[in-house]
Amino acid sequence: MQSKEQLWRQRTEWPLALVAVAFLAMYSVQILGRPHGLEARALWLLCWLAWGVFVVDYVARLILAENRREWFLLHLFDLIMVALPFMRPLRMLRLLVLLGVLQKAVGRAVRGQILIYTISGVILLVYAGSLAILDAERGQPGATIDSFGKALWWSITTVTTVGYGNLYPVTVTGRVVAALLMIGGISLVGVVTASLASWIVQRVSDADTENQAATAKQIEELRAGIRALADQLRQPEAGRR
Repeated sequence: MQSKEQLWRQRTEWPLALVAVAFLAMYSVQILGRPHGLEARALWLLCWLAWGVFVVDYVARLILAENRREWFLLHLFDLIMVALPFMRPLRMLRLLVLLGVLQKAVGRAVRGQILIYTISGVILLVYAGSLAILDAERGQPGATIDSFGKALWWSITTVTTVGYGNLYPVTVTGRVVAALLMIGGISLVGVVTASLASWIVQRVSDADTENQAATAKQIEELRAGIRALADQLRQPEAGRR
């Protein structure tokens, strides 16, 4: 039987994914459109309201956990990801949480469809990395990544570990983004490989279960035939008596 925390996580998975998509859209407008005045303040407020949903989700899961101390210790990374973005220099780390939320929701929905999962994961990772590096580098002295086009090209070369060297981060935050993007690319390959292996094992297991069921049915039919034949042989014997 599922615990309250597991039920909460299961029921809020897709709503959180929708909030993550909305947040990513608003964050994109902030970085690419660079709004001013009332529009900028409205977007800032909406982004923090959306982020508040993730904070509420973390607190709710902690409260619903059967062993709160153990859950807290096992989910320290979740706490860090929720808390660090409140520091302005690290606000792009919010994208890590969004990637995690979307990966969980999409991953279960397309399990077995490795191609779709890979393409969607790569596109999301590259796009989020492009926004993050542009946010960190644009306007900094000596920065080479000063447009979304350059940020996108840099993200593609970084996530594939090619790295031509013509574009590179000059800020500490930008280098953190680069490191996370490289790790994310490697992790994505690992997740895809694991998903493919899991899918193959499941298919083999399903086929094995079907074969066992068919064999059991054949054995039962054979036993029934033997019993019927034995009954037929006993009938003449009983008549002679």
